[in-house]
Amino acid sequence: MILFKNVKLFDGHSLIGERDVLIKNNKIQLIQNDIDEQSIPMDILHELKIINGNGKLLAPGFIDVHVHLREPGFEYKETIETGSLAAAKGGFTTICCMPNTNPVIDSIETVQSIKAKAAINNGVSVNCIAAITVSERGEDLTDFVALREAGIIALSDDGRGVQDAKVMQDAFMQAAELKIPVIIHAEDEPLAKGGHMHAGEKAEELGIKGIPSTSESVMVARDILLAEAANAHVHFAHLSAKESVRWIEHAKKMGINVTCEVTPQHLVMNDQDILEDHGNFKVNPPIRAREDQNQLISAFQSGIIDIIATDHAPHSEEEKSRGIKGSPFGMVGLETAFAVLYSKLVLQHKVSLERLLQAMTSRPAEIFGFKNGIIEPNGEANLVLVDLDKRKLVDANNFASKGKNSPFIGWELQGWPIMTIVSGEIIHEDKEV
Repeated sequence: MILFKNVKLFDGHSLIGERDVLIKNNKIQLIQNDIDEQSIPMDILHELKIINGNGKLLAPGFIDVHVHLREPGFEYKETIETGSLAAAKGGFTTICCMPNTNPVIDSIETVQSIKAKAAINNGVSVNCIAAITVSERGEDLTDFVALREAGIIALSDDGRGVQDAKVMQDAFMQAAELKIPVIIHAEDEPLAKGGHMHAGEKAEELGIKGIPSTSESVMVARDILLAEAANAHVHFAHLSAKESVRWIEHAKKMGINVTCEVTPQHLVMNDQDILEDHGNFKVNPPIRAREDQNQLISAFQSGIIDIIATDHAPHSEEEKSRGIKGSPFGMVGLETAFAVLYSKLVLQHKVSLERLLQAMTSRPAEIFGFKNGIIEPNGEANLVLVDLDKRKLVDANNFASKGKNSPFIGWELQGWPIMTIVSGEIIHEDKEV
């Protein structure tokens, strides 16, 4: 049993002020203005852990639908275990792993293997996203029915865009019948070919071939039309371009079943923040221009962009030491996501705290059918306690993730998760508190 006293409560929808919250038998038992521990029966009082929140924020555990755990095949970058530890440290209680592993998550056996390994971890819920096409080659569709029965929550060829429109059309049609969301990595490969960062002034300054925004936006437009024709649910991963936002806004006004996500790095950075030729700044889609960043922030606050997803993509330090041209795409983000967004958006009055929290809890739960995401009596006790006043420097040496490839290293941030709870059990606690 855990009794939180004097916490600033966000219930998944809104901030509702200071409350006491009692957790018993893995569930939320009571939410009241004042819960007197003396009212708890003596025979179970000895089991009670009292945590005085002193105004700290208690919210549903964060949900991240876009994480690369690298296992199987790339365990030197990350494992299910280390990725789950990083998630817990960042306040995430539910994560979804992308399929570009080796072997690719395109079979029942691989899904079952990942779920079995996740079951013996720290309690963070690890959900599988399976490939749209076999081995993510963009040719033959995977067995959607079998994968759905194995427990996947969505389909994606993340890391690659499905280039063949006929293959994508067939995928949308099958997914619509099974009511499976399709997550799109929107990238036209011929347009993006050979690029390493956004095609803009900074790329020219560094002498690095750029990736144009059209490589994303043309695929967003194509897949909106294909999804509309199939009456499918299309979800666009890691939006980066202002033109993509325009298409999403139009599609939503037309009543098309489209949702989308944005990463912390695309909201708080633009290409002028790339101060050196270092692999930690290389991500796909790339960090784009200031006007793209501003449009993403506006669309996020208004709800055109639905949710936050980190696209947590760990690599080895050796791989990321080869400069922007020679390094693989990807940044880690699970452990810094909330602090980055709170510091750079909420505290700078660009985004409201409620909107940020909705995008990390109830909204992803609603889109992908998770039962958690809100705090209510008899609900599952998956929670995060955040100290909105806590300040510290981002130090990769303290990451739980194997990946140290963060562009935020050295940033001083405010607002850090200090306790993560899954099914009423504390799975992470900041010992500095």
